[in-house]
Amino acid sequence: MKILVTGGAGFIGSHTAEAFAAAGHEVTAVDNLSDYYSEELKKYTVKTLKEKGVNFIEVDLMEADLDKIVSGIDYVFHLAAQPGISSAVPFSAYERNNILATHRLVDAVANAENVKLFVNISTSSVYGAQATGSEEAEPQPTSFYGVTKLAAEQLALSYYRDRGVPVTSLRLFSVYGPRERPEKLYTKLIHSIVKGEEFPLYEGSRDHVRSFTYIGDVVDAFEKVLENPTKCYGEIFNVGTDKTATTGEGIDIIENVLGKKANIKTVPSRAGDQMKTEANIDKIKEILSWQPQTDITDGLKRQVEWFKDNDIQKLI
Repeated sequence: MKILVTGGAGFIGSHTAEAFAAAGHEVTAVDNLSDYYSEELKKYTVKTLKEKGVNFIEVDLMEADLDKIVSGIDYVFHLAAQPGISSAVPFSAYERNNILATHRLVDAVANAENVKLFVNISTSSVYGAQATGSEEAEPQPTSFYGVTKLAAEQLALSYYRDRGVPVTSLRLFSVYGPRERPEKLYTKLIHSIVKGEEFPLYEGSRDHVRSFTYIGDVVDAFEKVLENPTKCYGEIFNVGTDKTATTGEGIDIIENVLGKKANIKTVPSRAGDQMKTEANIDKIKEILSWQPQTDITDGLKRQVEWFKDNDIQKLI
């Protein structure tokens, strides 16, 4: 099968493209290599993807000829987005990269008429401060990121409702593991401990509850979608672990793995942050027979190994 992965140089996108290529699919990964975080890390990831047989194209979804890019494609996994809840990122960037880019892509898919499934990658942030309900729970996003990802999701699904375009949306919960972005919790924490630098921790966040979900389990969910496309038409699925941990417990695990304490500096809390995420995965268990397998301690050990083995501190 021919698969297009947007955001292919990113954390989740690169794992997705690599796994599908390893399974024997013809994979094209696209990414604009934005400067949101280290371009050196992205280029390193792209080099790895090319070595694994992934066709990589550097393009901006807002400028590219998307009709040409989706021509002949069987499946689209749309991971490209403006991530995070940084106050330094203006709303216009979230609007452009999450809503408008998604519109251009799903419209190209609708016109192509050959795509078997458009998989929109959404986020638990659409639920808001308390992400604990089923897919039927009312979304109450508290950040620009959550608001625009919800809009992108509903925009994509509207093509299914109105025109029968095969679309599904997966709401991911707190994904971690090798290649996690540099500004995300665990990569940032590992880097600060290895370098002997201060680690800024948002006030009150040590007690935040999270469904920390290992990247390998997320890719397994994507593979389940690929195996069962017709079961996914018009559906939304939560993708996360139903076993939670606090941010503080995650920090403790990293400290134990590295054998060194973090030099934590408390900084003001972030606006729009989630207090609790606890993935309700009853639906995806029932329909796609997916369930996460990776214990957080094992997953974080793998992330530390990746950081050390690839000398990531030099790339971020």
